Parts: sequence; C-alpha cells; structure tokens
Amino acid sequence: MVRSRKLIGALALTGAAALTLAGCATGGGTATEDPSAGPAEPGGDLSLKIATALPVTGSLAFLGPPEIQGVNYAQSLINEYTEETGLELDVVHGDSGDLDNKKYESEIPRLLSEDPAAIIGAASSGVSLQFIDQVVGAGVIQFSPANTSDAFTTYDDNGLYFRTAPSDVLQGEVHGNFLGELGHQTLGLIVLNDAYGTGLAKYITEAFEGAGGEVVASETFNPGDTSFDSQIAAVLAEDPDAITVISFDEAKTILPSLIEKGFDAENLFLVDGNMAAYDKDFPAGLLEGAKGTYPGPTPDQVQEFVDGLNAFVEESGTEALSDYTYAPESFDAVNLIALASLAAQSTEPADIAEKLVEVSGGSGEGEKCTSFADCADIILGGGVADYDGASSPVTFDEVGDPTEGMINIYEYGADNKYVPYEG
Repeated sequence: MVRSRKLIGALALTGAAALTLAGCATGGGTATEDPSAGPAEPGGDLSLKIATALPVTGSLAFLGPPEIQGVNYAQSLINEYTEETGLELDVVHGDSGDLDNKKYESEIPRLLSEDPAAIIGAASSGVSLQFIDQVVGAGVIQFSPANTSDAFTTYDDNGLYFRTAPSDVLQGEVHGNFLGELGHQTLGLIVLNDAYGTGLAKYITEAFEGAGGEVVASETFNPGDTSFDSQIAAVLAEDPDAITVISFDEAKTILPSLIEKGFDAENLFLVDGNMAAYDKDFPAGLLEGAKGTYPGPTPDQVQEFVDGLNAFVEESGTEALSDYTYAPESFDAVNLIALASLAAQSTEPADIAEKLVEVSGGSGEGEKCTSFADCADIILGGGVADYDGASSPVTFDEVGDPTEGMINIYEYGADNKYVPYEG
C-alpha cells in the first residue's frame, strides 16, 4: 500500500498507512465569495495572457521541466476548447533562477512588460519572496505551483497571491511523524537558510519532538554555498539515528558526503526540494533505502494525467520527462486561472482573483468537475464550477492557500530513483 497522507487542513491522525488531517492548518477560514452573482453570459473573445517564472537554471532547475510542461499541457487543452469558450490562452515563459544567480531580477521586469494577468512561479519560496511585492504591486496575480513556506499565508499580497502546493505546516507534520513511526529517537537536520528551509525545519522539529523524539543538531547553510563540511561534521558529531536534509540541488554534494562518512542511507531523509532522480548523478545503490516526502500525488494516483502529459510532451517533440514533481500543481494553476477568467468574463487580474476561490470550490457551492472543458461547460451554462484538479481538490481558503492536498512518502531503490514507500 502506498504510504501517503491525505491532508484536509491540519492534524488529526487516523490510521497507520494513510493519515487524514482535519481542520484548518493553512491559516484560512471560510471563503467570503458570493457565488450568487453568477457568471456573465459569454461575450467577445477573451485573450488571456499569463507568464511563467519557473526554474530553468539554478539549484531547482530539475523542477523546471515538469512544471513548465504542466503549464504547456494545460494551455493546449484550454486552447482546444476556444471555439466553445471564446477564451484563448497565451503563455510567455521566463526563468526564475535561484537566490544565487538571481535571474528573477531581470526576468520579472521583462515578464511584467508583457502585461500578463498572472505569473506562474516561482518554485522556491525564497525566490517568490524576492519578487512578490513587485508582481502584486503591479496588480498582477502571482500563482505558485510549489511554494510551501508558511510566510505566504499571512503575507500582505493585495489578494493576488495563490498556490496549489500545501503549506510546510502539513509536510512538516507528516515528515516528523513518519520519523517517529519508524522508531527514530534522535534527529539531525542540515537546512537551507531561507524561508522554505527554516520554515520546514521548524515544523519537522515540532512534529518529531511531539512524537517523542529529540532534534540533537540543526545546522544551516546559505544559498550559493558549495562546501558543507562544517555542517556535516557538526551533525555527525551528535550521532543522530536519522538525518533530514532540507536543500535544493545542494543535496548532490551533501548526501554522498554523509554516506561516505559512514552514515547509513536507510536513515537519510529528503524533502520536496531535493526529491529527484539521482540515477545519473550517483553510483548505483548509493541512496538505496533513503526516504523522503513531498506534496502531491504519485504518478500512479494520477496515471491518466501522467499519460496525457507524456503524450503531449512526445507530440511536442521535447525531451521526455523523468520526473513529475509539481507538474499536476502547475497544470491546475493554469486551469484555475483560465476558469476564473471565464467565470468573470474578464482578463483583468483583479477580476480573475475575485473568482479564483469560487472556481476552486472554496465558496462551498458549485458543481464538481475535473477538466477545463467540463468546468467551462458548467460556467457557460450559468452555473458555478468547482474544479477538482490533478494535484488535489485544491479548494482555496480566503488567503489563497489550498485546504486539501496530499503528502506522499517515497523510498529510493538501487537505481537511485524513488518509488512510493510501501512500508
């Protein structure tokens, strides 16, 4: 059985293999949208433009291909239905880079000059925090498929920030409790010193200590660092029986070093920022037994979506995907923006933002639908659509956080690729 945790808010555990979390953990509440206003009748053409600021370069570049292709796949399906909806979607792509190369400093002004209704990105919470004021200050929606920092829940974003990835509050809870379930008593942390890394470390620590464990070492490193010897030595000196590495691409250096110094890969734990296929990076068997967590469904749980995405990628003549991390969340972000535009009969960012809670089902009303075309038919028929996505039912609260999601647990095999953990 796949070890996954379905999340509906926060923190009531129900079962060993699948834990359902109930309540409201993402800082939200009840949406205040009034669906009674209803959609306008379809009018003239809706020429909707969005942009992407996703990692083409930098320490999260491995997430770029699945996220970008998730956007492109959604665009293709939306535009296949233009004759029925009058809505045509144009996408301008850009590179968010990372906190080291700072590609966003030139890319965000370029993307804003294209006058998009929304910018999809960044993947990194720390990077998003570098330009969120610039984007929402320009009256443009910022919509991330992968930001998980709790900083966004209370951020003053003028109602223009949304995300399809659940908060680190939830991943931290699952990760820390999973360590406890496995019987670990002491934990060492090696942590990227940014909003994502320190936030996730905080919630892992709280959950692990709540489960009776002790965090005996927590060492940070800064974006752009290339040597981690001091952090590794400090953590190993405390002799923890488990180590969690919270990083991005730095894991390619940190993980082999820990194992070369005698730490057992079976007691190594990764998170969404570094859960990647390392078959081309490490000798066979290096990571065998290591485990990790990240938000989102497994490919098996969204096989229809994965099959469709793979067919789209093959038809487009681009390189096949080896990883699908945050592809469903990116796909859902684009569909939600397009549906909100259709419901508002507008391509103005403020109008779209006002409808995003409604089309996600956050208003508490609406007819369930699982594709852009089916949801569009509901809207065009005068109804309220409640989009359930490839990544989750989404269901935004009033601050743009998803109140439903999935955290899955994975294990690395001898090929240094991860598969769902069977326990």
